[in-house]
Amino acid sequence: MYTLLLIIFSMIVSLILTPIIIKISHKMGIVDKPNFRKVHTKPVSVLGGTVILFSFLLGIWLGHPIETEVKPLVIGAVIMYLVGLVDDIYDLKPVIKLLGQIIAALVVVYYGITIDFISLPIGPTIHFGVLGIPITVIWIVAITNAINLIDGLDGLASGVSAIALATIGFIAILQANVLIIMICSVLIGALLGFLCFNFHPAKIFLGDSGALLIGFIVGFLSLLGFKNITFVSLFFPIVILAVPFIDTLFAMIRRVKKGQHIMQADKSHLHHKLLELGYSHRQTVTLIYSIALLFSLSSIILYLSQPWGVVMMLILIVVTIELIVEFTGLIDDDYRPILKLIEKKDHNEK
Repeated sequence: MYTLLLIIFSMIVSLILTPIIIKISHKMGIVDKPNFRKVHTKPVSVLGGTVILFSFLLGIWLGHPIETEVKPLVIGAVIMYLVGLVDDIYDLKPVIKLLGQIIAALVVVYYGITIDFISLPIGPTIHFGVLGIPITVIWIVAITNAINLIDGLDGLASGVSAIALATIGFIAILQANVLIIMICSVLIGALLGFLCFNFHPAKIFLGDSGALLIGFIVGFLSLLGFKNITFVSLFFPIVILAVPFIDTLFAMIRRVKKGQHIMQADKSHLHHKLLELGYSHRQTVTLIYSIALLFSLSSIILYLSQPWGVVMMLILIVVTIELIVEFTGLIDDDYRPILKLIEKKDHNEK
């Protein structure tokens, strides 16, 4: 009941704030203008991060958590939001933007929240020692950017993030982790209210301020909920966030293969590929929601499975990812080893 109250409260705050922020954004000229890489045709507000931040902070205030982990969460989230906001307005250089993300991650490390060790299924426990610091920073920055990179269609990043948060929250219920349940509830409510204005046709975008903010919080939650347990437990957040991770990983592979810089923007992300296949804007977003939900359910099964079940689930997940990559042409339109094998077998049978 308390969880439901937090969701409703932050959702109402988000619903009230969003129209106000949209008007302010247009008056100040802080909008995303159409170009060859964008799918929208009119200027759209990019101050969605402001809505999410204030809704989140007010929700945290209502929840009034006593845990010490809240302080680095709030400080890091505000830093990440400010980095994104400056980038939305002035278009920061990638190096400066990355530096800001690292600073936000280091706040978490400063407060003692790090990945300290990992227990292998067979063998000793590996203690990272001082290496736990860069590992933690890389972990948070990677998840933050994974969320940011899928923010290419109306409602895509916010919806996928809400699904991921619901999954993390459900696992937190199984773990009886009250803090994570509360944080997930507050952010889910903020996203649900925001989605009413962010779904196609969007009146407001998350902007980098919103995408980086959400990515940081999701990264923080995954770190807080799954660290220092076992080797397998590190796969849970990766599976939960499979959609943004797939998009980010194969974007890098694609760019390296083409001789491009891995940070160079293109129109070959998952959502671009689905649009090319003939799906409409809403159909593409809904399809990616479905894929995200599938992986989220898989992560819960993975969490509840016995060792052999874990192996089977991981194999199934890897095969599913491969088929998605081949079907959509994420690496290359000609990269279809499994699909070509199936087509060849069908041809031989005929």
